[in-house]
This record gives sequence, C-alpha cells and structure tokens, in this order.
Amino acid sequence: MDKSKLKANKLNYVLFVGVCLIVFLLLTTQISLRRTSYGLKVGDVATTDITAPRTITYVSDILTEEAKRDAAANVNNIYLPADPSISRTQVQNLRNSFQYINIIRHDDYASHDEKVEDVKAISAADFDDELINQILDLSEEDWTTLQDESIRILDNIMRNSIRETQVNTQIQNIPAMINYYISQSVANLVSKIVGKFVKANSLYSEELTQKSKTEASAAVQPRERTFVINQTIVQKGQILTALNYEALNKMGLVVSENNPEKYISVLSIILGLALFFIVFLRCHPNVGIAGFKNWFVVSVLFLIYIIAGRMFIPNHTLLPYLFPSSGLGMTIAALFGTPPAIVFSLMLAILIPFDFSNAIVFCVTYLIEAVSAIIFLRKQRSIGGFLKTGILSGIICIPIVISYQYINAYISPDTTGLLTISGAVVIGGVISAVLSLLSHYLISGWLGIITPTQLMEIIRPDSPLLQYLLQNAPGTYQHCLQVSNLAEQAARDIGADALLTRAGAMYHDVGKSQNPAFFVENQVSGSLNLHADMTPQESAATIMKHVTDGVELVRKYHLPSKIEDFVWQHHGTNMTRYQYGQAVEKYGEENVDPSDFTYPGPRPNCKETALVMLADTVEARARAERPANKEQISELVRSVFNLYSNSGQMDDTPLTFNDLSVARKSFERVLQNIYHPRVLYPGQKKEQTDEKSADKSNKK
Repeated sequence: MDKSKLKANKLNYVLFVGVCLIVFLLLTTQISLRRTSYGLKVGDVATTDITAPRTITYVSDILTEEAKRDAAANVNNIYLPADPSISRTQVQNLRNSFQYINIIRHDDYASHDEKVEDVKAISAADFDDELINQILDLSEEDWTTLQDESIRILDNIMRNSIRETQVNTQIQNIPAMINYYISQSVANLVSKIVGKFVKANSLYSEELTQKSKTEASAAVQPRERTFVINQTIVQKGQILTALNYEALNKMGLVVSENNPEKYISVLSIILGLALFFIVFLRCHPNVGIAGFKNWFVVSVLFLIYIIAGRMFIPNHTLLPYLFPSSGLGMTIAALFGTPPAIVFSLMLAILIPFDFSNAIVFCVTYLIEAVSAIIFLRKQRSIGGFLKTGILSGIICIPIVISYQYINAYISPDTTGLLTISGAVVIGGVISAVLSLLSHYLISGWLGIITPTQLMEIIRPDSPLLQYLLQNAPGTYQHCLQVSNLAEQAARDIGADALLTRAGAMYHDVGKSQNPAFFVENQVSGSLNLHADMTPQESAATIMKHVTDGVELVRKYHLPSKIEDFVWQHHGTNMTRYQYGQAVEKYGEENVDPSDFTYPGPRPNCKETALVMLADTVEARARAERPANKEQISELVRSVFNLYSNSGQMDDTPLTFNDLSVARKSFERVLQNIYHPRVLYPGQKKEQTDEKSADKSNKK
C-alpha cells in the first residue's frame, strides 16, 4: 500500500471516529430550540408552567400501585370455619370445673380459705375471690341451677361461629339468654362464669387473608393518565409530587444530571450502528464513495441532518412530519448511488428520534420515506423528477402515519388532524426534494461529479459543442447519434447509467471536428483521399489525434470531466491496423514500431465507456458493410464483441458475461430496426440503378 493511500485511510478512520463522537454528544446533549427537559426532582418547586408537548396516554405506576394497595386494604380478614373441637373443649372445661368445685364445696375437712385457694387452682378459668365466695355460699338448689343454666348457655353460645372480634359481643349477650325464673343473684353468677369460658372457635387465617389480598391487588387494572397537548402538568410555584414527576418523565421533560443509563444506551446504539456500517463496507467495498473528500462531504451532510432533526423536531406536533428525512438519502443516491444512500438513511432514521417518546413512529416513517425516494430517484433525471419523487415518497408514508395515529391515540383521531399530518408528510417529501436538488448542484461541482441534470443539458442538440461538431463534421455527428442509440439502449438493458452512456457517446468522436476531412464519414464521395500522400505513421497519428483533440475540446467547453473518459477510452489501446499493415508491407515488420499505431488509451474501466467502444466499432462496420439480413447483423456484432473480449480491452471493466450477452442482443435488435429490408416503390428501382452506376464510375 503506497503512502498516499495509507494516509487517506488514516484520514477516513479519524473522520469515522470523529463522526461517532459528535453523534454521541448530539444524543446526550439537549440542543432543541424548544426546551425538552428540566432538571427537577420530587420536592422541587416549579419555576415555570410546564405543559404537555403532545397528547399522551400512559400507564401510571404510582396510581396503579395506590389502587393495588387500596384493593388489598379493603380485603377483610379471612377466618376459618368454626372448629367444633374448641366448642366441645370449652363446654367440657366448664363441666370439669363445676365437678371440681362441687367436690370442694362438700369437703368438710377444708377451711373456707383453703376452699377458696383450691378453686383458684382451676386452670380452665380465672376466678376472683369475690366470685369464689359467692359460689361457695350458694345453696345446693341455687348451685344446681347455676350449673345447669351455665352449661346450657355455653353450649348454645359455642355452637355459633365466634371470631376473636366477636367474643365480647357474645359475652354481652349472655344475660339475655338466662331463663327469667332464675334469681338475679344466680343470673349474675351465670353471666360471670360463662363469660370466662366463651372462646373464639373461628380462627383468623393469615395465609388465606394474604392470598386474598394478593388476588385483589393482582386484579387491579393498570391506571392510565391522559394529557392533551398544551395541558398544564405543573403550575409555576407548585411543589413537584411523585405523580407529577412521573408524568414529566413519561413525556421526557425531566432529566437527571447523573443518568448513566442514558449514556450506556447512546453508546450501545452508536456501537451497533458503527459495527453495521463497518460490515457493510467490508461486504461492499466499492460503494461509490471514494476518497476522503467525498467521505467528508457525506459525513458533514449526515451530521447536518441529525443536528437539524434534534434541534427542530422535539416537542412539536407537525414539524416531525415536515422534516425532510429523505433529503439526505436522495442527495447521496444522486451523487454516489443507491447502496450508501440506503445505509445512511437507515442510520439517520434511527438516530434522530432515538430517545423521542414516539421514536418507532418517526423511525419507520423516515425510513420508508427515504427508501421510497431513493428507489424512485433511480429513474428520475430532471428537476420535475426530483419533485415527483418527493411527492410520491410522502404519499407512500400517509397510510403508515395514519396507522400509528390510531394505535397511539387515546381516542380516535379527528379527520382534520389526519389530513393535516398527511399533508405535512407530503410537504416534507417536497422539501426533501428541494434540499436534495440544492445540495446536488452545490456539491457535485465541488466534487467533480456529473449530475443527471448536467447530462440532460449537454446532450441537447443546441449544446455549443454539439453544434460545433454538427457544423464542422456532420458525418461524425450522425455517427455519434447512431453510437449513442446503440450504447444507450444496451446500458438500459444491463442496468448501467443510460444517460451518462448517451452523453459520452455523443462526444466520444468530437475531436474529429478539428480535421473532419481525414475521416471517412465526413468525406464526400469522389473527393481526394488526404491520407494518400501521407506515410502510414503520419496517417495513423492524424487519426489518433482526434482523441487528444477531443479532450481539449471537452475541456475548452467546460464539459464534466467524466466525458473525457469516453474520449480517452473509446478506442482503448487498440491499433490503427490498416495503417499498421501498410507500414509493415512497406517497411517490414521489424522496422515498424507498434506504438506509433496504438491509441493512448486507457482501456475502458466502466460499463458505460466499454459500451461506447463496442457501439463505436459496431456502428462503423455496419455502416461500411451494410448487413442485408438478421444473420449478417448477428455475425457482425458477435465478431466485434469477440474481438474486444479476446484482445483484453474489456478486462478492466465490471461487465459480466451476462452483461455482454444482453448488450450484444440489444445491439442486434437496434441494428435490425435500422437495416431491415425495405420495399422499393415505382421509380426507386431506376434511381437505385443509377446510384450503383455512379458508384462504379467513382471507383474507377
């Protein structure tokens, strides 16, 4: 690798890294004209009214969580069904207590105080001294009544489902359950004793209660909040609550000074796109952009569009759809071809709306619009064609935009809004076309790139140099027309640049206008042959001089430099074989220098110049030989193609065998239309006979 190429590669690497760094800064820095974020946190006081930049509906995590907590709090505690074993145990405990007290009452050997202590020892209930004394002092009849009534009431109570919270209620209801014929003193004792044995038999289940709370919380639907465009979210002087902060965050209106997640996300997207771009260049090294100057221009355009998008789009309703997203792709496609245009359009569509709330909407819209414009632009060569491309690409995006409007809308969009957005998309396409045209004209001249519009201008019949050729070498002019017809059709059939091919063909022999009489197509029948008095070397030099003369004329008339390639390459490194043969015959082969009879070249290095070389020779031979039928035409074309293929003149071109086959058939088809048999009408036969007689006499 030579030093110049190595230096160019280093510059390209530096440019690549620089673009990545600038994009990182653009994505992490707020550059929009309309403020998109505020450095606020919960508890801060808003210094200005903050309104919604667009209509938005989002799920509020805070409201949803509050609703879940409320739903869980409203769930009552869950208790297990009444446990009969607890009821039986409590009734049995009462019976056992009565039996034990009965024994104590009839113990004649124990003192009163000892009896009180013995009753206190009952573990099933806590009897105080006053109650014990009252029990011990009862008569047998009252004691029996107390026992029967207490057991009956407790048994009835414990048959119910009793929760912890209901125990006191059951105890309070005991007096109402005592038979009316029982004395008040005994009834009071019954209430006190039974109350000590009432116990909850329906126990609280923490597991079931928690499960119920969880189910109630899970059943809560997400709570949504809706803000319409320009609705106030936070008023000036208001303390920012968590709920307000959430709304601002959902709209991208708050930013944290320490937000590593954003830096990581930006680095990740840039890294991903950088790897994608590197792989693309590895797989398609000949993308049409060569040299640091071209890459620098593309990079600057790329950054300009990103800056413009990040500056003008945020917090606007229509500007995102008016943005000329396809302008970059159209410009690159017109200058360097389709593949790089699509790649840069893809990266632009991803990066501009990267952190916007509706990023997917804008990304898809921008990408579809740009790719559509690039595809349409391939067949457009005029200002009207550019504008038509912009309009068509905008129209294609209308149903896509409408689709996302319905998906993202809280309510169905109104007709006026849809029409406005649809119109904005189409206008955005037109703006893209206008910017692309301006960029195209400004940049192409600086880069030395020929544009379709320039080509259309220089192939006009009233073009100054074509007029010069027509006036000085009309035969050559007609020859160039026929060559352009042949080459242009073949270029169109194999997918080459047909317009460039036609332009190159029209000017490939323009140098003959300097010495038109030395070329057979400009010589009048019967005139003197100017080559007769020249040596073979002089004759060859005069013929070959039309190449350098043509280049001088192209430069003099300020035609695009690409046209020079057709002038230099349309003969490649072929020889003027007729003059070379004369020299060999006259001086001997060993005394003849082949370089004196060889065109300067170089050989064709692109499809377009190669087609002009082939068409030039095919047309000249067809004019000289005048093939009479399809077979002769096919043989003529085939022989020319075989000659140049076998001589290596096609080796530097990207033409494939299939391209050559298609081009050959195209040449044959055009020539057949030119040299098809014609019917001789009355009177024409005699004229034809007279012409033949005149030709014979001229030859003599």
